[in-house]
Amino acid sequence: QVQLVESGGGLVQAGDSLRLSCAASGRTFSSYAMGWFRQAPGKEREFVAGISWSGSNTYYADSVKGRFTISRDNAKNTIYLQMNSLKPEDTAVYYCTADRNHMVIVTTASHEYDYWGQGTQVTVSS
Repeated sequence: QVQLVESGGGLVQAGDSLRLSCAASGRTFSSYAMGWFRQAPGKEREFVAGISWSGSNTYYADSVKGRFTISRDNAKNTIYLQMNSLKPEDTAVYYCTADRNHMVIVTTASHEYDYWGQGTQVTVSS
């Protein structure tokens, strides 16, 4: 079992930066691929970024490519999402998630992920 706790969300202006963190419990954290999803009001949950167990493979949604960076520190059982040049359309609840069935492959489908955090709100004003 893995428990995930996100932090770092908040209210910022367009063009600002935020860094989200996700602290994981459980000794098997380092063997899981991890991801970030987000859900805006009235919209479906969407993939944002994913990272393999070692951090060597990363994958981003087109909407955030070049602005967001996902990383992980397995020694700290933590993954991060550095978000730069934020836009109002980035406003959403951001969720951290773990995929226990994949180590190297990063999947974009939410049903492939097994563990989810409670989410952290990111609001970007124009």
